Amino acid sequence: MLPREEILKGIENRDSVARVIDLAEQAIKTWEVVCSDFLSPPELAEVQQSFSRLTEVQLVAWGGYPQAERQRVAISRSEIPLERSQVAVTALDIAGNFLFDTATHRDFLGAMLGTGIVREKTGDIIVLGERGAQVIVVPELVEFLDMNLKQVRSVPVKVQPVDLSELKVREPKKKELTTVEASMRLDAIASAGFGMSRNKMVELIDGGDVRVNWREVTQPSAQVKTGDLIAIRSKGRLEVGEIAVTKKDRYRVQLTRFM
Repeated sequence: MLPREEILKGIENRDSVARVIDLAEQAIKTWEVVCSDFLSPPELAEVQQSFSRLTEVQLVAWGGYPQAERQRVAISRSEIPLERSQVAVTALDIAGNFLFDTATHRDFLGAMLGTGIVREKTGDIIVLGERGAQVIVVPELVEFLDMNLKQVRSVPVKVQPVDLSELKVREPKKKELTTVEASMRLDAIASAGFGMSRNKMVELIDGGDVRVNWREVTQPSAQVKTGDLIAIRSKGRLEVGEIAVTKKDRYRVQLTRFM
């Protein structure tokens, strides 16, 4: 059996990680590949971090396309070959004429949950404006949603599966910038990257709205490093790039902001 309490030590999303531990133990016993439900980015980050220390099992994550935020993980014994194609996901097209009644991400999610399914069975939702949306789901929901999802807001919709290659995913907008700071404190780097005052950033950090590598950080003085991902609720994400020390012992930091 896996060292459950050791794995869960310091974990924020204990219930989600515990369910993945259960699946991992099932994979060990049965010698089969098993799949989790969809995990949010913070849940996935904790699962990947905690399982990276284990030698008995391996996992691979996939959400239907490279930039997917919500992903499932496939888990197997280390001796068994494991590929991304073994993570079972299906894409659905939710088509309707939304020209006069625009629907948002929340509207599509609400309509799907209104059929009785749970959030963990759905992945990302790609809103296509007046044409509807595309959604990633577990394969066993395809027939159910085809029969039960008939309307989003006031608009009648038709649900049908599409190939993952037909997903209309837009590349995220990026802004490259460089800042020179006296330290690598989270509040300094994040305020420069998101273009807001240091005091405002401290408020957001203190309020629990800032995550580093999908983990909540409430200390403005926390240090960040190359490769770290800083996310602020409703404001996007910031990736810390190359760091160089200037002649005046300050830090020149390359940043990429995803909007």
